Amino acid sequence: MSIAERLERLPLSAFHYKMLFICGIGWLFDAMDVGLVSFVLPAVGKEWHLTATQMGALGSIGLLGMGLGAVFGGSLSDLWGRKRVFNYTLIFYGLATFLAGLSTNYAMLMVLRFLVGLGLGAEVPVAFTLASEFSPAQYRGRMAVLLESFWAFGWIAAALIGYLAVPHWGWRLAFFIGALPALYAAVLRRALPESPRYLEKIGKESEARAIVETIERSCGVDPGKVAASPAAATAETSVKATFADLWSSRYARRTLCLWILWFGINFSYYGIVTWLPSLMVGKGFAIIKSFEYVLIMTLGQVPGYFSAAYLVEKIGRKATLVSYLILSGVAAYMFSLSTTTSQIIWWGLAVYFFNLGAWGVLYAYTPEMYPTAIRATGSGWASFCGRIGAILAPVIVGQMIVVMGQAKAYPLIFVLFTAIFVITALGMLALGIETKGKTLEELAGIR
Repeated sequence: MSIAERLERLPLSAFHYKMLFICGIGWLFDAMDVGLVSFVLPAVGKEWHLTATQMGALGSIGLLGMGLGAVFGGSLSDLWGRKRVFNYTLIFYGLATFLAGLSTNYAMLMVLRFLVGLGLGAEVPVAFTLASEFSPAQYRGRMAVLLESFWAFGWIAAALIGYLAVPHWGWRLAFFIGALPALYAAVLRRALPESPRYLEKIGKESEARAIVETIERSCGVDPGKVAASPAAATAETSVKATFADLWSSRYARRTLCLWILWFGINFSYYGIVTWLPSLMVGKGFAIIKSFEYVLIMTLGQVPGYFSAAYLVEKIGRKATLVSYLILSGVAAYMFSLSTTTSQIIWWGLAVYFFNLGAWGVLYAYTPEMYPTAIRATGSGWASFCGRIGAILAPVIVGQMIVVMGQAKAYPLIFVLFTAIFVITALGMLALGIETKGKTLEELAGIR
């Protein structure tokens, strides 16, 4: 039996949940670091007297680093292995975050935020590639969405730091706390196994089989005596890990679909979350009240992820993603019309619920589009395309505020996000394929 056959026939066990937790804690720290920026921006802007354009650039520079890091991290992961890249990137961006807290001027903080983004972006495609390659087909979507759900807890942690620490002890403490992943990486180095699918692909079959045997024993299965699955036996097409292969006749439609999804979801998400605390302050709320309301809104992420984790295996990736994107657009539009505190909070909760639910499905869907040889590379380039949207959004919002003024720009900003959500949903509807219930090897052979 092949490595894929043996992995696909395993029951969901404590091992899979251990993998979910290990990758998830790293993902939580990633989210906490990204989230800290939106809560730090108002305080940094006030202390250093920054313009809206400068604040937007500070929000975008880390995203530029994330885009480049995703390309390098994905490619290196296909060359050097998932585990090694995952560990090193955590150390790199954890240390860079600590140094960001020591920044003495705007230029220094810009450079360090770029380096933070570089490390963070390199980790993103690797974590989900690794998790997808361990999960059996019937649970893969659910496990990927649950892994993405750790992002919600990281963002909530960032909101708590912003609410409790920044107003009282300053923004530097937020970055010092964000450096914790550097310590966590030492634990990962011992506990995280390499992907057996990857090891088999590069010719290290004995090492791959040893890992699978360990997993089988932990699942209560006699190693090597698992009944074969015809679906899992489907051989992958041999593909070189190059950029050109992503646009070959076999994968061009998938690549275009993913790039549209990543651009649209990143543009709307980072445009909203980077500026939301500042926009709330601009509407007349005190900075601590702004953080309090945003903290409440972020709680909508958790049920959003869990609902998507259920639906992604119930009605499929395509239906779940399209519906959550459309509903994200509706929520963003209604948020722009909100006039009372309760309306702002409820529609803000809805934005986070559907937006982050869509994110969870996207992370489940992306690694399913490519074979093992180019899976991390393809995921990395899709993430890079998304970061372009993430970079543009904060800058565009900042420019809209500068040119139009806070009052006039506010509703139009959310109308723009609504339009992007709808266009992204239409892209998925037209180009997306359904992957529910199919093994990674099956999906690699579908045109």
